Parts: sequence; structure tokens; C-alpha cells
Amino acid sequence: MKLNLRQIEVFRAIMLSGSISGASKLLYVSQPAVSRLISYTEQRLGLLLFQRIKGRLYPTPEARRLFDEVGAVYQSVQRVNEVAENLAENRVGQLRIACSPNIGQSLMPRAVAIFCQRYPDVRIVLHTLIPGALLQGLLTHQVELGITFMPVGHPSLQVLPLYRNRIVAVLPKDHRLAARDCIDASDLIDEPFVGYSSDIPFGQLVQQVFGSEDRQPVPRIEVQQAHVACSMVQAGVGVALVDEITMQGPIWSGVVARPITPEVHAPIDVFRLELQPLSRLAQEFIIVLKSLGT
Repeated sequence: MKLNLRQIEVFRAIMLSGSISGASKLLYVSQPAVSRLISYTEQRLGLLLFQRIKGRLYPTPEARRLFDEVGAVYQSVQRVNEVAENLAENRVGQLRIACSPNIGQSLMPRAVAIFCQRYPDVRIVLHTLIPGALLQGLLTHQVELGITFMPVGHPSLQVLPLYRNRIVAVLPKDHRLAARDCIDASDLIDEPFVGYSSDIPFGQLVQQVFGSEDRQPVPRIEVQQAHVACSMVQAGVGVALVDEITMQGPIWSGVVARPITPEVHAPIDVFRLELQPLSRLAQEFIIVLKSLGT
């Protein structure tokens, strides 16, 4: 017969307290229940664990040998309970997430800082990935959450909207249009323009801002990412359109951001596997992200 955890617990309690009554107090059960279980255990083991002499229990040498092993087992069980409690209270664990490069320089540092303050013993693994790689990371379970404003369509994914994330104009602070509270997109057409390739999603959003094909600005330079466009404006290359979240990243000295008309958005969403339950840590991280709403 194999000992189960309840039998081990009762045996240990008797060894520690030296009596049936002491064990019952340790375990918060009746004395008859303790007595029945230890007698049943001895019978099933075919092993005498305690000698009854004048109403007292005395452990046999076999019981003392068994007790040495039981201590290690009990410590392991306690450790399992501690880990379960820590997981339930989000005190330990690991969270693997991915985001687009722009978000990795703007939104994510703020979100991670808040999350780490709340859960200092949790380890975060953050990947900055383009949409295709981010999708693969989710589908292959390399990451639990993906945060991006680029469309990542797949039937296995669930989309959780985060922010509307307006597109804004970025200009040198001494630019003639910087004095305006809002800038019409048509006023940027003849400006030295930092643009994006039309084959990337953000470039297509920028095209929507200007509308008809014959009213698109001719870029002085094309880049792939909004934070690179900000750097170009900062260096005096020209003006650009970027999203609000990117402007909340590094301190962009010497530039200003202004709302534009018509208003176009680059929504930021959280992506997750639809049929995969989220860990408690992932749920908490989403709460942090939502708290940082623009």
C-alpha cells in the first residue's frame, strides 16, 4: 500500500505531538478520527508504527526512519502550496509579451514600470516585432499578448481594443505652422515631408489623411517607423505625420505635435489567442495598459 498525503499528515502530527490528542489539535479533527486513520494505515502497511504502553504512544524504530522521509515530503507539499498562493496573488511568475517597435519605445516603458512596481517579483520578457512575427509569436505560444496598431488578422486571435490613437502632425517648434492649434492636412502637401512606404499599414493610414491620390505629398525621405520619422523632424529634415502614442515616447526636443484635419486614427489593440485562457498576470497587464488611456 502507498501512503496518501492525509495519512502522511496524520502520522507526522502524531510524531510531532507525541499523542493522539495532540495530533487532533494540530489537525483540527477528532481524536477518534486520528486513531482510526493511523490504525488503518498500520494495518494496510503491515507495519507497526507505534507501541501503545499505558495509554501512551511510542514510535517504533521503523516509524522514526519513516519520519525522516516524511519531513522532506511535507516540505515539498508546503512549497507547492506556497507557489500556488504566490501565483494566486500574482507575486511570482513570468509574462511574455510582444509589441510593435514604436510601442516598445513609447507606451510599453510606462506600462512595464507600473506593472513592475505592483509585482516586483514577476519577470517580463518583451519582444519588439513587426506584425508578421508578432502573429507567429502568438500562434506558437512564444508570447501571451501582442500589442500593436498594425492589423494582425487571424481567426484564432481575439482583439481587445485599447486606444483610438490619433495621427498628428510633427513639426519643428519654430515652423510657421507650429503656432496653429490644428493643422489642415492640405497645408502639409508642399512641405518637405517625411513619409512612409505605401506598402506598410501606417503608410496607408497617412495616405487616408490626404485623401485623393493626386493630393498626396511627395516624400523627401521614406521611413518604415513613426519614431524614425520623429527623429528626422528633430534633425530638421522636414515635417511628418505620426501617431499620438509615439509622441509619448522619448523626449522629442525641438519639435511640436499638432492635431490635424481630417482626423484619422491608428487604433492600438491587444491581441491574444481566443481559445487560450489568459494568465492572471496577463489580465493584470491589460488592466495597466487600459489605465494609461490617452
